[in-house]
Amino acid sequence: MRDDGRRSPYGFRLGGSVTDIPVGREFWRDLKRQIAQRIRNPSEAEDLLHSAYLRFQRYRLEKVVHDPAAFLVRTACNLGIDNYRRRKPTIDPEHAEGIEDVTPLQDEVVASRARLRRVQLGIERLHPRTRQIFIMHRWHELRYQEIADRLDISVSSVEKHIAKAMLFLSEWTEGW
Repeated sequence: MRDDGRRSPYGFRLGGSVTDIPVGREFWRDLKRQIAQRIRNPSEAEDLLHSAYLRFQRYRLEKVVHDPAAFLVRTACNLGIDNYRRRKPTIDPEHAEGIEDVTPLQDEVVASRARLRRVQLGIERLHPRTRQIFIMHRWHELRYQEIADRLDISVSSVEKHIAKAMLFLSEWTEGW
């Protein structure tokens, strides 16, 4: 391959076949700093760089690496991610027996959605004034007195509308 003159910050020829990497301390210190910043664990950066270098040596026996610095940093970061995932705590199956799975079954979810839809249809069938008062009380969590004040009706009327809505909805959803 021809050398087009372009070079990386570390002196690698870009676009050509490069297999040598600098041996200067500055190069390795900079790579270690980049890795430490990306994995946010400076104490692991040197070990990861070493492991990445070993992989780099094996990899370049079969393929050309055009930017060894980028290869080393990316490989070290990937190794750091792998290490983190391996260290994540897992539950021992022997100790998992006491942990209850509270996730509903699919048929329970389907049944709950059907019941909810039935209640929604029932609310739609309420008289408009009763529906309005019911929604103000149940969804907007207004007290009877607040509803009465807003609608300029008596608290007794609010109580009657709520009772009428509850009776209708309980009959409407019976058996669901």
